[in-house]
Amino acid sequence: MPRLRAQAFALGAAALLLSACATVEPEPAQLSFALPAEFAAHPGEAFAGSEHWWQGFGDARLDQFVTTALQSNPALAQALARVRIAEAQARVSRADRWPQISLGSTHARQRQNLEGMLPGLEGSLLSNNHDLTLDVSWELDLWGRLAAMSAASRTDFLASAERLRGMRQSVAAQVAQLYFEIVHARAQVDLSTRTVEVLQEMARQIDNRVAVGIASPADAMLANANLESARAGLEQRSEALQRSLRQLEVQLGGYPLGTLQTSQQLPPIPAPPATGVPAELLARRPDVRAAELAVRSAGYQLGAAERSLLPSIALSGSGGFSSSELSDLFGSDTLIWSIAGRILQPVFQGGRLVAQVDIAGGQREEALHAYGETALTALAEVESALVVEKLLARRERALEASASAAEQAVTVSFNRYLQGIDPFLNVLESQQRALDGRSAQISAHHAQLENRIALHLALGGGFDGAAVNTRATSTPPAATDAGPDPVSNP
Repeated sequence: MPRLRAQAFALGAAALLLSACATVEPEPAQLSFALPAEFAAHPGEAFAGSEHWWQGFGDARLDQFVTTALQSNPALAQALARVRIAEAQARVSRADRWPQISLGSTHARQRQNLEGMLPGLEGSLLSNNHDLTLDVSWELDLWGRLAAMSAASRTDFLASAERLRGMRQSVAAQVAQLYFEIVHARAQVDLSTRTVEVLQEMARQIDNRVAVGIASPADAMLANANLESARAGLEQRSEALQRSLRQLEVQLGGYPLGTLQTSQQLPPIPAPPATGVPAELLARRPDVRAAELAVRSAGYQLGAAERSLLPSIALSGSGGFSSSELSDLFGSDTLIWSIAGRILQPVFQGGRLVAQVDIAGGQREEALHAYGETALTALAEVESALVVEKLLARRERALEASASAAEQAVTVSFNRYLQGIDPFLNVLESQQRALDGRSAQISAHHAQLENRIALHLALGGGFDGAAVNTRATSTPPAATDAGPDPVSNP
């Protein structure tokens, strides 16, 4: 017995050593294009971080809304749940590498009729049986197949954590965009309200002129038509405001009542952030990091599929006590045990295993191309936002000059109409130009704010460090199922 136990221990130790040495490390993901040393649209400055970039707009309500959304947003809560599921799946996968141990207890009472078994036997026989067993089964991971599957699950977990970090950044950006959309809509409503008030006074004056016979009735009709058109524009802008209010309330995880209060004016454009270099961006962006981890996970899965063609070795053992009397269950003569080993080499499965290898190889190739596409998209978003920012600034300056000139022209044209110099159509035209010009200038300023938000999101900033605290970074999750919550949502 001692010798047998020693041999079993030596076999198990050797299996552990071989299993530890059988690592399966996939090839790292490589881009199919060369990265420039700096961004073409904004070379130079190193990325200094953009933690809580929304605070740069100087709006306390916006800061409060972003904080609320990061705690209560429904989509963010779903992403957090997916991370926890992935972490649990990683622990489940890792458990396959360890011996499976179960403890069983069986208690049976049997009655057997003795009549007819042998001549002269009558009555029945009662028997009891009590068993207490410990069963152990273990697949030795000599080739690293189970290790590769466990590493794939762990990598999937890390990728889901990156997607959660990206979701937090996206939610912050969406809240900021909706917030400024609301402020923009309120500015447009305010502009339309002032325009309606001016047109009402103008229509009143023209009606008076028609009443005394110094103006044509057609002028009054045109003035009232222009007034009603402005009122319709006011209602349209009010509709946009109400829709944006409710969208923001949903992002905050609240009932869409449309009662949120925001600032009345769009803030000035803050100084642009430092962009860093393309290589840093790809190492920082959560979606790019998740795509790279997906390539790594697919590589592990390919390694596991290739090793499924190799022999598998499994050990099983059982030991315990068996007795007809419960009081004698732990007696010296009631001990039972068994040890067994199995080697299984796949010979013919109709090409299933080879097909699985081909599937895993195709999935890795797909993940590799997806990683390249994600990286290109990330770089394009930064380059586009940098270029567009300069164009939008020049556009707003031109629209500001145009709107100011058009507003001055309204006063001049109306005075000339009152003096009988110009027709009323000139007044209508100048009014429409003034309204369109000021509305376009407000929208251009809002477009700059939206582009700045898009730039911050494209740069992958917004939070200091990872948004998820995990137990698995470069090492597998703990073997135990107990422990602290591996995911937090600060």
